[in-house]
Amino acid sequence: MKLLYLIVPLAPLLGAIVAGLFGKAVGRAGAHGITILGVSISLLTSLVVLFQVMNGHTFNGDLYTWLESDGLKLSIGFLIDPLTAVMMVVVTFVSLMVHIYTIGYMAHDEENWPEDSLVRTHSYQRFFSYISLFTFSMLMLVMSNNFLQLFFGWEAVGLVSYLLIGFWYERPTAIYANMKAFLVNRVGDFGFLLGIGLIAAYTGSLNYAEVFAQADQLAATEMAGTGWPLITAICICLFIGAMGKSAQVPLHVWLPDSMEGPTPISALIHAATMVTAGIFMVARMSPLFELSDGALSFVLVIGATTALFMGFLGIVQNDIKRVVAYSTLSQLGYMTVALGVSAYSAAVFNLINHAFFKALLFLGAGSVIIGMHHDQDMRNMGGLRKYMPITWITSLLGSLALIGFPLFSGFYSKDSIIEAVHASTIPGAGYALFCVLLGVFVTAFYSFRMYFLVFHGEERFGKAHHAHDAHHGDAHGDDHAHDDHGDHHHGLAPGQKPHESPWVVTLPLVLLAIPSVLIGFFTIEPMLFGEWFKGVIFVGDNHVGLKELEASFHGPVAMAIHGLQTAPFWLAIGGVALSWFFYMKRPDIPAAIQRTFKPIHSLLENKYFFDRFNEIFFAGGARALGKGLWKAGDQGLIDGVAVNGSARLVGWIAQMSRLFQTGHLYQYAFMMIIGVFILLTYWINRG
Repeated sequence: MKLLYLIVPLAPLLGAIVAGLFGKAVGRAGAHGITILGVSISLLTSLVVLFQVMNGHTFNGDLYTWLESDGLKLSIGFLIDPLTAVMMVVVTFVSLMVHIYTIGYMAHDEENWPEDSLVRTHSYQRFFSYISLFTFSMLMLVMSNNFLQLFFGWEAVGLVSYLLIGFWYERPTAIYANMKAFLVNRVGDFGFLLGIGLIAAYTGSLNYAEVFAQADQLAATEMAGTGWPLITAICICLFIGAMGKSAQVPLHVWLPDSMEGPTPISALIHAATMVTAGIFMVARMSPLFELSDGALSFVLVIGATTALFMGFLGIVQNDIKRVVAYSTLSQLGYMTVALGVSAYSAAVFNLINHAFFKALLFLGAGSVIIGMHHDQDMRNMGGLRKYMPITWITSLLGSLALIGFPLFSGFYSKDSIIEAVHASTIPGAGYALFCVLLGVFVTAFYSFRMYFLVFHGEERFGKAHHAHDAHHGDAHGDDHAHDDHGDHHHGLAPGQKPHESPWVVTLPLVLLAIPSVLIGFFTIEPMLFGEWFKGVIFVGDNHVGLKELEASFHGPVAMAIHGLQTAPFWLAIGGVALSWFFYMKRPDIPAAIQRTFKPIHSLLENKYFFDRFNEIFFAGGARALGKGLWKAGDQGLIDGVAVNGSARLVGWIAQMSRLFQTGHLYQYAFMMIIGVFILLTYWINRG
């Protein structure tokens, strides 16, 4: 049994090693062949594990002990239960789709590199090695049964995402983006590490089961010297880690810039893997979070703020990938809101549904970019429906799932979250309800703004493009959002027409569209109201969560019919209708609104000035501190006092010594007499 579990993470790792270290020997076909084989084996094995779990076969045990110190045991082990099994299948399936898609998307990647670049000929193999290594890291994270291994997977996905975001490292914008992601995640990871440290200090263990067994004891303990409830401090520290990985306000700023990487990694990072690690972790820690209403309230408010205010930013984006990126931020906010109202199963349910339709939307955006010869500006598109029919229909299905249209997967999870918030009594639930309801309208508006601008209306491609004046972002990366993505040739030449992408691109779109439509319908009952997460996710009796919804649930069809009469449905319809009117019928109205409300538009275009604040306050402060340490510490203390000062002191002593080295015998005799006199005086005084 342990061997079966080991195959799941090690198969992608082996593929990554072969493609990365022996890429020259195996060639392009060998690199994508071995990594796709590894992820396919991992997916098939994960499916076997899922069926075993469905039949009641779970596992929680250590594979080996790494070290023991002062009673604290650090080991590597697996926890295989329904939550893990579902995550394993989602991660490996989405990863496999991304691997297949990458064959088509990265086929001409050499053109992105200067001719004299040393890595030009093997960039294809390197990319496959990275995405396979990413899959291994995520699997180690979700399969862990202890905090040490969780932290290893946590940091490993961060490292590989750094390599992937900066894959085209000859571009300054890519280097800026991956450094930003790396640094912002370190802030979150510091909080995460503090939480793990508190757990180790107060429980003497890092094993999940042993820590959860002491949860009540932690809840009754106060932090020494502060009087704060220990459980609240632990949960908030752990959640700060989740805020970094799952891009919650204010640690969200790295995620939109991660679009600098190739589109396949946008799908991999934003869909089933890195950004959902925080959601998975909080759901796994439900026995701890349930004991702290303060921590839950903190989670709820942060999630609600992210869900609404990041959605607003999607409205003003013109880069097709950035619209989907802000959509991801908003959806992660919805999942975090579900965690905050103790609807952990609804958060995981939305995570799974979101993984499929968000990967579909990202890969659909990539297909559009290929068809447009790597032009990502939606203002240069329009009317692509007849040229790219497969991309069009799959993108429409993904958009309907995203806005929560009845019977689509997103409907079941989003409506469940809204119902749970409505029923919750956690402080901040009223604010959260306002945010998630208004967020439904905003999501529908920006999603279908993108859909209409890309696939319908007049054809704006193949013309001499005028310079757009609506570049967004800061001076470092975003001003070049339309200039630095994709290949070196941007957009269609005058008279050129778009084309449908090759089958290696469209096949993953079709395979992702199927669960985007169906999976919510078939899994809502066991996941939210059945026994699926029993014994895995814990909800206290004082937290209503999904109990009200469970009482009124009469099957997925009845829920969809009832959904037609609810506020979220009509808010979504209103968003779609308004975007159609604005961008298909009266495009002059959005332009007039932009002119009239220029300060608000400027605020949104500059992303609430988070980047500017960070640059001035944190980066500026760090620069000032560094300069001060250089001037006072390095130049003043080390060079001035320690190095040059000691040399000057030796020189002064030598100079003084020279005054007494004259070569005259009478002077030496006189000095000896003076010395004897001083010694006699000292001894007489002591006596």
